[in-house]
Amino acid sequence: MKFRLARHTNRLKQLVDFYVNIIGLDFLGEFKNHSGYDGVFIGKKNLGWHLEFTQTIELVDHKFDEDDILVFYPETEFEYNSILDKITNNKVIISIAKNPYWQVNGITIKDPDGHCVVITNLKIEKPNA
Repeated sequence: MKFRLARHTNRLKQLVDFYVNIIGLDFLGEFKNHSGYDGVFIGKKNLGWHLEFTQTIELVDHKFDEDDILVFYPETEFEYNSILDKITNNKVIISIAKNPYWQVNGITIKDPDGHCVVITNLKIEKPNA
């Protein structure tokens, strides 16, 4: 089974910048004016999942809850620290997660739509010493 999370937005360009340049995902493709929709696919190449963001002229009114989160698991300490550096360098505000589990096991930020994103520090492979 493959997985796609699709979300409509008014901030398509900003979401691409956030998920590609800060989180470190790959820009997998895009479409223009498909029945009035523009969209992008963002994820990691050759994996069975991706995020799809679409935009039309319609104004979107998101109603996210603080427990509606995307959680990313960096695979290495280098990848985790690289994301943290990008968060700092781009002045992305770190939030306090509602769920205390994520307060201990990661950092929480918000994407340009205000959706919570957790970068977890769990199961990070440490380099051999």
